[in-house]
Amino acid sequence: MQLSVSNSCTIVFEWIPYDRFDNINKIGEDNICVVYSAIWKDGPLHYEYTTGWTREPNKKVALKCLQNATNEFFLNEVKTYSINYYDDNIIYGISQNPRTKVYVMIIQDKYHEKCVKCEKTYIDMRYEWYNPCHHMQYEWYSHFRNEKIDSFIQEMRTSNGSKNINFNLIPYNHFSNVKEIGKGGFSTVHSAIWKDGPIYYFDDKKEWIRKSNKEVALKILYNSQNTTNEILNEVKAHLILNSEFIINIYGISQNPDTKDYIMVLDYAKGGSLNNYINKNLENFDWFNGLKILTNIIEGLDKIHQKQMVHRDFHTGNILFSTDNVQDFNVYISDMGLCGEVCNIDETKIYGVMPYVAPEVLKGKLYTQSADIYSFGMIMYFVATGKQPFGNRAHDSHLALDICNRIRPEVNDKITPKCYIDLMKKCWDPNPDNRPNTFEIKESIYLFYHSLDQNFKEKEQRHYDIEERFKVTEVYRKENFLSFKK
Repeated sequence: MQLSVSNSCTIVFEWIPYDRFDNINKIGEDNICVVYSAIWKDGPLHYEYTTGWTREPNKKVALKCLQNATNEFFLNEVKTYSINYYDDNIIYGISQNPRTKVYVMIIQDKYHEKCVKCEKTYIDMRYEWYNPCHHMQYEWYSHFRNEKIDSFIQEMRTSNGSKNINFNLIPYNHFSNVKEIGKGGFSTVHSAIWKDGPIYYFDDKKEWIRKSNKEVALKILYNSQNTTNEILNEVKAHLILNSEFIINIYGISQNPDTKDYIMVLDYAKGGSLNNYINKNLENFDWFNGLKILTNIIEGLDKIHQKQMVHRDFHTGNILFSTDNVQDFNVYISDMGLCGEVCNIDETKIYGVMPYVAPEVLKGKLYTQSADIYSFGMIMYFVATGKQPFGNRAHDSHLALDICNRIRPEVNDKITPKCYIDLMKKCWDPNPDNRPNTFEIKESIYLFYHSLDQNFKEKEQRHYDIEERFKVTEVYRKENFLSFKK
Protein backbone atom coordinates (compact mmCIF):
# COMPACT_ATOMS: atom_id res chain seq x y z
CA MET A 1 0.00 0.00 0.00
CA GLN A 2 1.34 3.46 -0.86
CA LEU A 3 2.57 5.68 1.93
CA SER A 4 3.53 8.56 -0.36
CA VAL A 5 1.16 11.20 -1.71
CA SER A 6 0.88 11.43 -5.48
CA ASN A 7 -1.57 14.37 -5.62
CA SER A 8 -3.91 16.48 -3.50
CA CYS A 9 -6.66 13.86 -3.80
CA THR A 10 -4.57 11.23 -2.02
CA ILE A 11 -5.11 10.33 1.62
CA VAL A 12 -2.06 9.39 3.67
CA PHE A 13 -2.35 5.70 4.52
CA GLU A 14 -1.02 5.29 8.05
CA TRP A 15 -0.62 3.09 11.10
CA ILE A 16 -3.13 4.33 13.69
CA PRO A 17 -2.69 3.47 17.39
CA TYR A 18 -5.83 1.79 18.68
CA ASP A 19 -6.11 4.23 21.60
CA ARG A 20 -6.81 7.04 19.11
CA PHE A 21 -10.37 5.71 18.70
CA ASP A 22 -13.32 6.61 20.97
CA ASN A 23 -16.93 5.45 21.16
CA ILE A 24 -16.25 2.02 19.64
CA ASN A 25 -19.55 0.20 19.05
CA LYS A 26 -20.21 -3.07 17.23
CA ILE A 27 -22.69 -2.63 14.37
CA GLY A 28 -22.33 -5.82 12.31
CA GLU A 29 -20.89 -9.35 12.42
CA ASP A 30 -20.66 -12.55 10.43
CA ASN A 31 -18.40 -15.62 10.32
CA ILE A 32 -15.53 -13.69 8.73
CA CYS A 33 -15.55 -10.15 10.06
CA VAL A 34 -16.82 -7.83 12.79
CA VAL A 35 -17.54 -4.18 12.00
CA TYR A 36 -17.48 -1.33 14.52
CA SER A 37 -18.25 2.36 14.31
CA ALA A 38 -15.80 4.67 16.07
CA ILE A 39 -14.57 8.24 16.41
CA TRP A 40 -11.00 8.74 15.23
CA LYS A 41 -9.76 11.57 17.41
CA ASP A 42 -7.01 12.76 15.06
CA GLY A 43 -8.79 12.06 11.79
CA PRO A 44 -7.36 11.37 8.31
CA LEU A 45 -4.48 13.39 6.88
CA HIS A 46 -4.49 14.76 3.34
CA TYR A 47 -3.02 17.70 1.45
CA GLU A 48 -4.94 20.81 0.41
CA TYR A 49 -3.42 23.35 -1.99
CA THR A 50 -4.73 26.29 0.04
CA THR A 51 -3.98 25.12 3.59
CA GLY A 52 -1.29 22.46 3.17
CA TRP A 53 -1.41 19.33 5.33
CA THR A 54 -4.83 19.03 6.96
CA ARG A 55 -6.51 16.58 9.34
CA GLU A 56 -10.22 16.12 9.98
CA PRO A 57 -10.38 15.60 13.76
CA ASN A 58 -13.13 13.55 15.42
CA LYS A 59 -13.87 11.74 12.17
CA LYS A 60 -16.50 9.00 12.32
CA VAL A 61 -15.03 5.86 10.76
CA ALA A 62 -15.60 2.13 10.48
CA LEU A 63 -13.29 -0.48 11.98
CA LYS A 64 -13.34 -3.73 10.01
CA CYS A 65 -11.81 -6.70 11.84
CA LEU A 66 -11.24 -9.98 9.99
CA GLN A 67 -11.56 -12.94 12.31
CA ASN A 68 -8.95 -15.72 12.14
CA ALA A 69 -7.51 -14.28 8.91
CA THR A 70 -3.92 -14.84 7.87
CA ASN A 71 -1.67 -11.82 7.43
CA GLU A 72 -1.62 -12.45 3.67
CA PHE A 73 -5.41 -12.51 3.44
CA PHE A 74 -5.68 -9.35 5.57
CA LEU A 75 -3.22 -7.46 3.34
CA ASN A 76 -4.97 -8.65 0.17
CA GLU A 77 -8.23 -7.31 1.58
CA VAL A 78 -6.56 -3.98 2.39
CA LYS A 79 -5.39 -3.69 -1.23
CA THR A 80 -8.98 -3.83 -2.51
CA TYR A 81 -9.64 -0.39 -1.01
CA SER A 82 -8.51 3.05 -2.24
CA ILE A 83 -6.60 6.01 -0.76
CA ASN A 84 -8.09 8.44 -3.30
CA TYR A 85 -10.09 11.09 -1.43
CA TYR A 86 -12.96 11.02 -3.95
CA ASP A 87 -13.32 7.26 -4.38
CA ASP A 88 -16.21 5.28 -2.94
CA ASN A 89 -14.13 2.70 -1.07
CA ILE A 90 -11.65 4.73 0.98
CA ILE A 91 -9.29 3.19 3.51
CA TYR A 92 -7.44 5.46 5.94
CA GLY A 93 -5.03 2.97 7.45
CA ILE A 94 -4.68 -0.06 9.71
CA SER A 95 -4.45 -0.64 13.44
CA GLN A 96 -4.36 -3.51 15.92
CA ASN A 97 -6.53 -4.28 18.90
CA PRO A 98 -3.97 -4.56 21.75
CA ARG A 99 -6.17 -7.00 23.66
CA THR A 100 -7.13 -9.47 20.90
CA LYS A 101 -4.08 -8.78 18.64
CA VAL A 102 -6.49 -8.71 15.67
CA TYR A 103 -5.51 -6.34 12.86
CA VAL A 104 -8.09 -3.72 11.92
CA MET A 105 -8.87 -1.78 8.73
CA ILE A 106 -10.01 1.81 9.17
CA ILE A 107 -12.44 2.64 6.39
CA GLN A 108 -15.19 5.11 5.55
CA ASP A 109 -18.18 5.16 7.84
CA LYS A 110 -20.77 5.98 5.19
CA TYR A 111 -21.01 2.36 4.09
CA HIS A 112 -22.71 1.40 7.33
CA GLU A 113 -26.06 1.68 5.66
CA LYS A 114 -28.94 -0.67 6.25
CA CYS A 115 -30.56 -3.14 3.88
CA VAL A 116 -33.92 -1.82 2.66
CA LYS A 117 -35.44 -5.30 3.11
CA CYS A 118 -34.27 -6.42 6.54
CA GLU A 119 -32.92 -3.11 7.98
CA LYS A 120 -29.73 -4.84 9.10
CA THR A 121 -26.27 -3.37 8.52
CA TYR A 122 -24.28 -4.33 5.44
CA ILE A 123 -21.11 -6.22 6.31
CA ASP A 124 -19.31 -5.34 3.07
CA MET A 125 -19.01 -1.57 2.88
CA ARG A 126 -18.14 -1.33 -0.80
CA TYR A 127 -21.01 -2.98 -2.60
CA GLU A 128 -23.84 -3.62 -0.15
CA TRP A 129 -22.69 -7.14 -0.94
CA TYR A 130 -22.81 -9.22 2.19
CA ASN A 131 -26.00 -8.21 3.92
CA PRO A 132 -27.71 -10.70 6.25
CA CYS A 133 -31.03 -11.01 4.38
CA HIS A 134 -29.19 -11.88 1.16
CA HIS A 135 -27.55 -14.80 2.88
CA MET A 136 -30.77 -15.95 4.48
CA GLN A 137 -31.77 -16.76 0.89
CA TYR A 138 -28.45 -18.45 -0.03
CA GLU A 139 -27.36 -20.39 3.03
CA TRP A 140 -24.33 -22.65 3.36
CA TYR A 141 -25.37 -26.14 2.31
CA SER A 142 -24.72 -28.89 4.82
CA HIS A 143 -23.50 -31.43 2.25
CA PHE A 144 -20.29 -29.40 1.78
CA ARG A 145 -18.63 -30.81 4.88
CA ASN A 146 -15.15 -29.62 4.09
CA GLU A 147 -13.70 -26.96 6.37
CA LYS A 148 -11.09 -25.89 3.81
CA ILE A 149 -13.68 -25.24 1.09
CA ASP A 150 -16.12 -23.64 3.50
CA SER A 151 -13.43 -21.26 4.76
CA PHE A 152 -12.27 -20.49 1.23
CA ILE A 153 -15.78 -19.65 0.00
CA GLN A 154 -16.41 -17.34 2.92
CA GLU A 155 -13.09 -15.55 2.33
CA MET A 156 -13.91 -15.14 -1.36
CA ARG A 157 -17.27 -13.65 -0.48
CA THR A 158 -15.74 -10.92 1.65
CA SER A 159 -12.77 -10.17 -0.59
CA ASN A 160 -14.46 -10.44 -4.00
CA GLY A 161 -13.76 -7.19 -5.83
CA SER A 162 -16.77 -7.45 -8.14
CA LYS A 163 -20.27 -6.65 -7.04
CA ASN A 164 -21.83 -8.08 -10.18
CA ILE A 165 -21.57 -11.81 -9.61
CA ASN A 166 -22.11 -13.70 -6.38
CA PHE A 167 -19.86 -16.74 -5.88
CA ASN A 168 -21.85 -19.66 -4.46
CA LEU A 169 -21.89 -23.22 -3.26
CA ILE A 170 -24.49 -24.76 -5.57
CA PRO A 171 -26.36 -27.99 -4.74
CA TYR A 172 -25.96 -30.59 -7.48
CA ASN A 173 -29.73 -31.14 -7.70
CA HIS A 174 -30.09 -27.55 -8.93
CA PHE A 175 -28.74 -28.66 -12.33
CA SER A 176 -30.77 -30.31 -15.10
CA ASN A 177 -30.02 -31.64 -18.62
CA VAL A 178 -26.48 -32.61 -17.64
CA LYS A 179 -24.62 -33.86 -20.75
CA GLU A 180 -20.96 -34.77 -21.22
CA ILE A 181 -19.29 -32.56 -23.85
CA GLY A 182 -15.58 -33.15 -23.27
CA LYS A 183 -13.03 -35.23 -21.43
CA GLY A 184 -9.41 -34.58 -20.49
CA GLY A 185 -6.65 -36.06 -18.41
CA PHE A 186 -7.76 -34.41 -15.18
CA SER A 187 -11.45 -33.68 -15.64
CA THR A 188 -14.69 -34.18 -17.54
CA VAL A 189 -16.79 -31.25 -18.77
CA HIS A 190 -20.59 -31.35 -18.96
CA SER A 191 -23.13 -28.82 -20.15
CA ALA A 192 -26.10 -28.24 -17.86
CA ILE A 193 -28.97 -25.92 -17.06
CA TRP A 194 -28.59 -24.18 -13.70
CA LYS A 195 -32.21 -23.79 -12.65
CA ASP A 196 -31.69 -20.90 -10.22
CA GLY A 197 -28.98 -19.20 -12.27
CA PRO A 198 -26.39 -16.64 -11.16
CA ILE A 199 -27.30 -13.56 -9.18
CA TYR A 200 -26.31 -10.08 -10.35
CA TYR A 201 -26.41 -6.69 -8.67
CA PHE A 202 -28.09 -3.92 -10.67
CA ASP A 203 -26.99 -0.43 -9.65
CA ASP A 204 -29.99 1.32 -11.15
CA LYS A 205 -32.46 -0.86 -9.23
CA LYS A 206 -30.27 -1.25 -6.12
CA GLU A 207 -31.13 -4.93 -5.90
CA TRP A 208 -29.92 -8.44 -6.65
CA ILE A 209 -31.66 -10.28 -9.49
CA ARG A 210 -31.24 -13.91 -10.54
CA LYS A 211 -31.11 -15.02 -14.18
CA SER A 212 -32.75 -18.42 -14.03
CA ASN A 213 -32.22 -21.40 -16.35
CA LYS A 214 -28.67 -20.39 -17.17
CA GLU A 215 -26.70 -22.74 -19.43
CA VAL A 216 -23.39 -23.49 -17.71
CA ALA A 217 -20.41 -25.81 -17.96
CA LEU A 218 -19.66 -28.24 -15.14
CA LYS A 219 -15.98 -29.09 -14.86
CA ILE A 220 -15.78 -32.29 -12.79
CA LEU A 221 -12.32 -33.00 -11.42
CA TYR A 222 -11.44 -36.70 -11.15
CA ASN A 223 -10.94 -38.06 -7.63
CA SER A 224 -11.12 -34.56 -6.19
CA GLN A 225 -12.90 -35.49 -2.97
CA ASN A 226 -9.54 -35.58 -1.20
CA THR A 227 -7.62 -33.03 -3.29
CA THR A 228 -9.22 -29.73 -2.34
CA ASN A 229 -6.02 -27.69 -2.83
CA GLU A 230 -6.04 -28.30 -6.59
CA ILE A 231 -9.61 -27.18 -7.15
CA LEU A 232 -9.25 -24.20 -4.82
CA ASN A 233 -6.12 -23.04 -6.65
CA GLU A 234 -8.01 -23.09 -9.94
CA VAL A 235 -11.02 -21.32 -8.46
CA LYS A 236 -8.75 -18.71 -6.88
CA ALA A 237 -7.07 -18.03 -10.23
CA HIS A 238 -10.46 -17.33 -11.82
CA LEU A 239 -11.50 -14.99 -9.03
CA ILE A 240 -8.18 -13.12 -8.90
CA LEU A 241 -8.20 -12.52 -12.66
CA ASN A 242 -11.91 -11.63 -12.96
CA SER A 243 -11.63 -10.50 -16.59
CA GLU A 244 -13.94 -10.42 -19.59
CA PHE A 245 -11.24 -12.39 -21.42
CA ILE A 246 -11.11 -15.21 -18.83
CA ILE A 247 -13.97 -17.72 -18.65
CA ASN A 248 -16.25 -16.75 -15.77
CA ILE A 249 -16.80 -18.94 -12.72
CA TYR A 250 -20.06 -18.95 -10.73
CA GLY A 251 -19.32 -21.33 -7.90
CA ILE A 252 -18.57 -24.85 -6.71
CA SER A 253 -20.77 -27.93 -6.50
CA GLN A 254 -20.26 -31.57 -5.58
CA ASN A 255 -21.50 -34.82 -7.07
CA PRO A 256 -23.38 -36.50 -4.18
CA ASP A 257 -22.53 -39.99 -5.46
CA THR A 258 -18.83 -39.73 -6.34
CA LYS A 259 -18.10 -36.80 -3.98
CA ASP A 260 -16.04 -35.23 -6.78
CA TYR A 261 -15.98 -31.45 -6.69
CA ILE A 262 -17.32 -29.44 -9.61
CA MET A 263 -16.54 -25.97 -10.90
CA VAL A 264 -19.54 -24.15 -12.37
CA LEU A 265 -18.38 -22.02 -15.30
CA ASP A 266 -19.80 -20.04 -18.19
CA TYR A 267 -20.74 -22.30 -21.08
CA ALA A 268 -18.83 -21.40 -24.25
CA LYS A 269 -21.19 -22.49 -27.03
CA GLY A 270 -18.65 -21.91 -29.78
CA GLY A 271 -16.23 -24.48 -28.39
CA SER A 272 -12.46 -24.16 -28.67
CA LEU A 273 -10.38 -22.21 -31.19
CA ASN A 274 -9.88 -25.53 -33.02
CA ASN A 275 -13.64 -26.01 -33.39
CA TYR A 276 -14.27 -22.39 -34.27
CA ILE A 277 -11.82 -22.31 -37.20
CA ASN A 278 -12.98 -25.71 -38.52
CA LYS A 279 -16.57 -24.44 -38.62
CA ASN A 280 -15.63 -21.16 -40.31
CA LEU A 281 -12.98 -22.16 -42.86
CA GLU A 282 -14.67 -20.28 -45.72
CA ASN A 283 -15.09 -17.02 -43.81
CA PHE A 284 -12.09 -17.00 -41.52
CA ASP A 285 -10.16 -14.06 -42.97
CA TRP A 286 -7.24 -12.09 -41.54
CA PHE A 287 -9.49 -9.50 -39.92
CA ASN A 288 -11.29 -12.18 -37.88
CA GLY A 289 -8.02 -13.88 -37.02
CA LEU A 290 -6.48 -10.65 -35.73
CA LYS A 291 -9.65 -9.84 -33.79
CA ILE A 292 -9.31 -13.21 -32.04
CA LEU A 293 -5.64 -12.56 -31.26
CA THR A 294 -6.45 -9.17 -29.68
CA ASN A 295 -8.82 -10.94 -27.29
CA ILE A 296 -6.33 -13.69 -26.50
CA ILE A 297 -3.43 -11.33 -25.81
CA GLU A 298 -5.69 -9.15 -23.62
CA GLY A 299 -6.47 -12.20 -21.50
CA LEU A 300 -2.83 -13.28 -21.29
CA ASP A 301 -1.83 -9.72 -20.41
CA LYS A 302 -4.33 -9.79 -17.54
CA ILE A 303 -2.75 -13.02 -16.26
CA HIS A 304 0.76 -11.60 -16.47
CA GLN A 305 -0.24 -8.29 -14.85
CA LYS A 306 -1.30 -10.31 -11.82
CA GLN A 307 2.21 -11.83 -11.74
CA MET A 308 0.82 -15.21 -12.77
CA VAL A 309 1.54 -17.73 -15.53
CA HIS A 310 -0.94 -19.99 -17.33
CA ARG A 311 1.34 -23.00 -18.05
CA ASP A 312 -1.13 -24.85 -20.32
CA PHE A 313 -1.68 -22.28 -23.04
CA HIS A 314 -2.84 -23.78 -26.35
CA THR A 315 -5.72 -23.61 -28.84
CA GLY A 316 -7.82 -26.14 -26.92
CA ASN A 317 -7.99 -23.74 -23.98
CA ILE A 318 -9.19 -20.77 -26.05
CA LEU A 319 -13.01 -20.80 -25.98
CA PHE A 320 -15.71 -18.93 -27.91
CA SER A 321 -19.10 -17.69 -26.77
CA THR A 322 -20.54 -18.59 -30.19
CA ASP A 323 -19.35 -20.00 -33.51
CA ASN A 324 -20.69 -16.93 -35.35
CA VAL A 325 -17.75 -15.63 -37.40
CA GLN A 326 -18.75 -11.97 -36.93
CA ASP A 327 -20.05 -11.79 -33.37
CA PHE A 328 -18.18 -13.61 -30.61
CA ASN A 329 -16.35 -13.28 -27.33
CA VAL A 330 -13.09 -15.11 -26.70
CA TYR A 331 -12.07 -16.55 -23.32
CA ILE A 332 -8.96 -18.17 -21.91
CA SER A 333 -9.94 -21.26 -19.94
CA ASP A 334 -8.49 -24.14 -17.91
CA MET A 335 -6.79 -22.22 -15.13
CA GLY A 336 -5.93 -25.42 -13.26
CA LEU A 337 -2.17 -24.98 -13.72
CA CYS A 338 -2.25 -21.19 -13.47
CA GLY A 339 -0.23 -19.88 -10.55
CA GLU A 340 2.02 -17.16 -9.20
CA VAL A 341 5.35 -16.72 -10.94
CA CYS A 342 7.24 -17.23 -7.68
CA ASN A 343 5.33 -20.40 -6.76
CA ILE A 344 5.67 -22.71 -9.77
CA ASP A 345 6.90 -26.31 -9.51
CA GLU A 346 9.86 -26.47 -11.91
CA THR A 347 10.15 -30.27 -11.82
CA LYS A 348 6.94 -31.04 -13.74
CA ILE A 349 6.13 -30.52 -17.42
CA TYR A 350 2.51 -29.91 -18.44
CA GLY A 351 0.74 -28.99 -21.65
CA VAL A 352 0.54 -29.94 -25.32
CA MET A 353 4.11 -30.52 -26.50
CA PRO A 354 4.21 -28.23 -29.59
CA TYR A 355 3.10 -25.37 -27.34
CA VAL A 356 5.64 -26.03 -24.58
CA ALA A 357 8.70 -23.75 -24.58
CA PRO A 358 12.11 -25.43 -25.11
CA GLU A 359 13.49 -24.26 -21.76
CA VAL A 360 10.55 -25.96 -20.00
CA LEU A 361 11.22 -29.18 -21.93
CA LYS A 362 14.79 -28.93 -20.62
CA GLY A 363 13.46 -28.86 -17.05
CA LYS A 364 13.87 -25.15 -16.36
CA LEU A 365 11.45 -22.95 -14.46
CA TYR A 366 8.17 -22.07 -16.19
CA THR A 367 8.05 -18.29 -16.62
CA GLN A 368 5.82 -15.77 -18.34
CA SER A 369 8.15 -16.02 -21.35
CA ALA A 370 7.04 -19.65 -21.73
CA ASP A 371 3.44 -18.42 -22.09
CA ILE A 372 4.69 -16.05 -24.80
CA TYR A 373 6.21 -19.01 -26.66
CA SER A 374 2.80 -20.70 -26.53
CA PHE A 375 1.15 -17.54 -27.86
CA GLY A 376 3.53 -17.66 -30.83
CA MET A 377 2.27 -21.15 -31.63
CA ILE A 378 -1.33 -19.92 -31.36
CA MET A 379 -0.40 -17.22 -33.88
CA TYR A 380 0.83 -19.99 -36.19
CA PHE A 381 -2.50 -21.83 -35.92
CA VAL A 382 -4.48 -18.63 -36.63
CA ALA A 383 -2.32 -17.93 -39.69
CA THR A 384 -2.33 -21.41 -41.20
CA GLY A 385 -5.28 -23.31 -39.71
CA LYS A 386 -2.81 -26.10 -38.93
CA GLN A 387 -1.55 -27.28 -35.57
CA PRO A 388 2.21 -26.75 -35.13
CA PHE A 389 3.97 -30.06 -35.79
CA GLY A 390 0.54 -31.53 -36.48
CA ASN A 391 2.04 -34.24 -38.69
CA ARG A 392 4.41 -35.52 -36.00
CA ALA A 393 4.09 -37.69 -32.92
CA HIS A 394 4.39 -35.81 -29.65
CA ASP A 395 7.36 -37.82 -28.42
CA SER A 396 10.95 -37.43 -27.27
CA HIS A 397 12.12 -36.90 -30.86
CA LEU A 398 9.85 -33.86 -31.24
CA ALA A 399 10.91 -32.55 -27.83
CA LEU A 400 14.57 -32.83 -28.86
CA ASP A 401 13.90 -31.01 -32.14
CA ILE A 402 12.11 -28.17 -30.33
CA CYS A 403 15.07 -27.83 -27.98
CA ASN A 404 17.34 -27.78 -31.05
CA ARG A 405 15.50 -24.73 -32.46
CA ILE A 406 13.30 -26.57 -34.95
CA ARG A 407 10.06 -24.61 -35.51
CA PRO A 408 7.00 -25.08 -37.77
CA GLU A 409 7.50 -24.13 -41.40
CA VAL A 410 6.10 -20.72 -42.35
CA ASN A 411 4.79 -19.92 -45.83
CA ASP A 412 5.30 -16.22 -46.58
CA LYS A 413 2.69 -16.42 -49.36
CA ILE A 414 -0.09 -16.82 -46.79
CA THR A 415 1.48 -14.81 -43.96
CA PRO A 416 2.81 -11.20 -44.11
CA LYS A 417 6.41 -10.64 -43.04
CA CYS A 418 5.40 -8.30 -40.19
CA TYR A 419 3.24 -11.09 -38.72
CA ILE A 420 5.96 -13.72 -39.23
CA ASP A 421 8.55 -11.50 -37.52
CA LEU A 422 6.37 -11.10 -34.42
CA MET A 423 5.55 -14.81 -34.34
CA LYS A 424 9.22 -15.78 -34.55
CA LYS A 425 10.11 -13.34 -31.77
CA CYS A 426 7.56 -15.12 -29.57
CA TRP A 427 9.12 -18.53 -30.15
CA ASP A 428 12.74 -17.33 -29.91
CA PRO A 429 14.94 -20.03 -28.26
CA ASN A 430 16.13 -17.49 -25.68
CA PRO A 431 13.29 -16.55 -23.29
CA ASP A 432 14.91 -13.16 -22.66
CA ASN A 433 14.52 -12.25 -26.34
CA ARG A 434 10.77 -12.84 -26.42
CA PRO A 435 8.47 -9.78 -26.24
CA ASN A 436 6.18 -9.23 -23.28
CA THR A 437 2.39 -9.00 -23.51
CA PHE A 438 2.44 -5.19 -23.73
CA GLU A 439 4.76 -5.25 -26.74
CA ILE A 440 2.71 -7.97 -28.43
CA LYS A 441 -0.51 -6.02 -27.83
CA GLU A 442 0.96 -2.99 -29.58
CA SER A 443 1.81 -5.03 -32.67
CA ILE A 444 -1.40 -7.08 -32.80
CA TYR A 445 -3.56 -3.97 -32.42
CA LEU A 446 -1.53 -2.22 -35.11
CA PHE A 447 -2.27 -5.11 -37.48
CA TYR A 448 -5.93 -5.24 -36.45
CA HIS A 449 -6.54 -1.50 -36.79
CA SER A 450 -4.86 -1.56 -40.20
CA LEU A 451 -7.62 -3.90 -41.45
CA ASP A 452 -10.45 -2.30 -39.47
CA GLN A 453 -12.48 -0.12 -41.86
CA ASN A 454 -14.03 1.72 -38.89
CA PHE A 455 -10.69 2.76 -37.39
CA LYS A 456 -10.48 6.54 -37.97
CA GLU A 457 -6.90 7.30 -36.94
CA LYS A 458 -5.01 5.51 -39.69
CA GLU A 459 -1.51 6.64 -40.62
CA GLN A 460 0.54 5.65 -43.66
CA ARG A 461 1.95 2.64 -41.82
CA HIS A 462 -1.60 1.30 -41.35
CA TYR A 463 -2.22 1.41 -45.09
CA ASP A 464 1.13 -0.26 -45.78
CA ILE A 465 0.33 -3.09 -43.36
CA GLU A 466 -3.20 -3.43 -44.75
CA GLU A 467 -1.75 -3.96 -48.23
CA ARG A 468 0.61 -6.69 -46.97
CA PHE A 469 -2.26 -8.62 -45.41
CA LYS A 470 -4.44 -8.20 -48.51
CA VAL A 471 -1.71 -9.63 -50.74
CA THR A 472 -1.62 -12.84 -48.68
CA GLU A 473 -5.40 -13.15 -48.19
CA VAL A 474 -6.11 -14.98 -51.47
CA TYR A 475 -3.40 -17.60 -50.89
CA ARG A 476 -4.42 -17.96 -47.26
CA LYS A 477 -8.06 -18.63 -48.18
CA GLU A 478 -7.01 -21.24 -50.75
CA ASN A 479 -4.92 -22.88 -48.04
CA PHE A 480 -7.86 -23.01 -45.61
CA LEU A 481 -10.30 -24.31 -48.21
CA SER A 482 -7.89 -27.11 -49.13
CA PHE A 483 -8.64 -28.64 -45.71
CA LYS A 484 -12.21 -29.39 -46.86
CA LYS A 485 -11.14 -31.47 -49.85
